[in-house]
Amino acid sequence: MLSIRNFSKTYKGGKKAVSNLTLSIESGDIYGFIGHNGAGKTTTIKAVVGIMDFEEGDIFIDGISVKEEPIKCKKITAFIPDNPDLPEYLTGIQYLNFMADVFEVSKEERENAISKYAGLFEVTDVLGDLISSYSHGMKQKIAIIGALIHKPKLLVLDEPFVGLDPRAAVVLKDIMHKMCEDGAAIFFSTHVLDVAEKLCNKAAIIKEGKLVAAGTMQELTGGESLESVFMEVLGYGKADTKTDSTATV
Repeated sequence: MLSIRNFSKTYKGGKKAVSNLTLSIESGDIYGFIGHNGAGKTTTIKAVVGIMDFEEGDIFIDGISVKEEPIKCKKITAFIPDNPDLPEYLTGIQYLNFMADVFEVSKEERENAISKYAGLFEVTDVLGDLISSYSHGMKQKIAIIGALIHKPKLLVLDEPFVGLDPRAAVVLKDIMHKMCEDGAAIFFSTHVLDVAEKLCNKAAIIKEGKLVAAGTMQELTGGESLESVFMEVLGYGKADTKTDSTATV
């Protein structure tokens, strides 16, 4: 579903954020993308969803080149950033209808989707309120609903659980599993290793723009905690497995 081939990105001034990255995410995968701050995760994600141009390598979504046919790629992709920048002069329902219009979702389909997801995330009663009145967590929920409204084949998320309350986080995890059961693929970055270990069937670890490990969760961990593997492959030595495994990076 998502194929990243020899992708590199160099910023002005010569700083190479990502170097020769190759990854393959298949339908049904919940694929974690793990690395420290500045490792190149967000740069990669922005290239995948068409926010950032790049010259080296290529990225394919369902066999379609992001470079050659960006609109086709965006029609089957959804992106949820860690800090959603929503138009605050709209109400929640106006924003969701706008997203449905962009993706040409029929009246019946959008009404069903909005009713379903607004109920799950417990935001039905505030859809008529201005987005400017929402908390960060509320904005995140509306952004998630807007991303799901057209049933994307690929869902890309950057730190998706930031700002969500525990119940909403469980709801999102359940939705992610259901999407993958239906043939979609999910690619997301996270700092929370415990979440990645429990949620993902595959993961990749990136350091200073270079891939250092990738595979199924079992291949990566070999029975150890993901935290220990992460610390070891990045050259920090093994983590103390007696401590809390919910460490962040």
